[in-house]
Amino acid sequence: MSGVQEQLEIKFRLTDGSDIGPKTFPAATSVATLKESILAQWPKEKENGPRTVKDVKLISAGKILENNRTVGDCKSPLCDIPGGVTTMHVIVQPPPLEKEKKVLNKQKQNKCVCVIL
Repeated sequence: MSGVQEQLEIKFRLTDGSDIGPKTFPAATSVATLKESILAQWPKEKENGPRTVKDVKLISAGKILENNRTVGDCKSPLCDIPGGVTTMHVIVQPPPLEKEKKVLNKQKQNKCVCVIL
């Protein structure tokens, strides 16, 4: 590409069918940076939005994207269509509530191991 930074146009599809974007990102952009962009642009009127990058999962071409990968690493063959916009799906996984954490901890403590001799 002779020194030209490859750019990808990406929109983020939320679970209710609405979109954030599209916005153009360099291919060298990390997935973690994409998630930070989603946090910054999250519609304020939507309930149960992510609070941290850890609450966000990005899916592209059926694969969950890892934070340390770049957009270029995760690019699907469909991104090669000239003028095409890549759609990434956003899943929000809020941290468990305190009540749920206590129940999970109790369940872990109550596990027993049976050994048959």
